[in-house]
Amino acid sequence: MVRMSAEERRESVIRAATTEFARGGYHGTSTEAIARRVGVSQPYLFRLFPGKKAIFLAAAERCVEDTIRTFEEASKGLRGEEARRAMADAYTTAIAERPERLMMQMQMCVAVAAAEQEGDRDFGESVRAGWMRLWDTVGVALGADVEETTVFMAHGMLINCLMGMGFDPGHRVWEGLYPEARNSGRLEC
Repeated sequence: MVRMSAEERRESVIRAATTEFARGGYHGTSTEAIARRVGVSQPYLFRLFPGKKAIFLAAAERCVEDTIRTFEEASKGLRGEEARRAMADAYTTAIAERPERLMMQMQMCVAVAAAEQEGDRDFGESVRAGWMRLWDTVGVALGADVEETTVFMAHGMLINCLMGMGFDPGHRVWEGLYPEARNSGRLEC
C-alpha cells in the first residue's frame, strides 16, 4: 500500500471538508466527521490544519478557485456576450455535476454572517477576498463592464438559491434568467 504524502492528505481533507461543510455548515460539521471521511485521526487532521476554521477557509478557497477556473476556461479567448454565455453554461454544468460546490458557496455566506455576529471579521475577510477574485475574473471576461458583471453575479446567486431550494427545472421562477443560466433540465435539484 502506497502512503499518501502530507500534501495529498491535505487535498483529501479539503475534498472531505467541502462535502461535510456543504452538508452541515460550519457550526454543524465536526472535525471528527471530516477526519472519519478522510480516514485519519483528529490529531493527524490538526497536524495538517491548525483548526476547524483553517479547514473551512481552505475548503472555501478551493470552492472559489474551482469556480474561477471554470469561468476562465469557459471564457478563454471570448469577451462580452460570448464570454457571458460560455461562463453561464459552464457554471450551471459545474454545479449540476458537483452539487457540493453549490452548497459550499451557500454555506460560505452563512458562515461569514455568523462569524461576524460573533465578532470574527477575519473569517469574512478571507471569504470576501475570494469573492473579489471571482468578481474580477467575471469582470475581465465581460470587458470590465460593472453593470454586466453585477447582472451576471446576481443571476449566479439567484441560480444558487433556486437550486438550493430545489425548484424544479420547469418551474416558472426560472423563466426570467437568460437561456444559458436557466435550469435547463441538466441540473438536478
